[in-house]
Amino acid sequence: MSKKMDIIELLHENSRLTDKQISIITGLSEDEVKDIIKNLEEEKVLLKYSTLVNWEKTEREVVRALIDVRITPQQGQGFNAIAERIGQYEEVKSVSLISGGYDLSVEVEGKTMKEIAIFVAERLAPIDGVLSTTTHFILKRYKQDGVFFTDGPEDNRLVVTP
Repeated sequence: MSKKMDIIELLHENSRLTDKQISIITGLSEDEVKDIIKNLEEEKVLLKYSTLVNWEKTEREVVRALIDVRITPQQGQGFNAIAERIGQYEEVKSVSLISGGYDLSVEVEGKTMKEIAIFVAERLAPIDGVLSTTTHFILKRYKQDGVFFTDGPEDNRLVVTP
């Protein structure tokens, strides 16, 4: 794996790593690390540095839903134009082209289930090209990005020592 990919993997796992820490891990100088990261940001490989939050343990009330959307692809643009239009809404956290009975999977966030239902009925469903939607409210998140929100399952693997 290249040093560039090493840096991408390290930052994907922990975006709080400093240039110095990355340089120690990769064997590159801090200046080389800074240059590689700057290039990755300019090339839009590294888009955002974020933190995974367990919102259930905060005072903020958050409701999330996954919305399956069936659409008619547009001539010369396919699914892209509608996906980009849907992605413009503040409530939308992600939009993905999927296989199966639907075309897009849209993750949205709101304060209440009613707020999300109104978003779907008044803003998403009326978009030209949207044929149907199915909304799935996320009731509890157990694991995201490889991290358990609870203590996770007990690790019963045996330790192997040389």
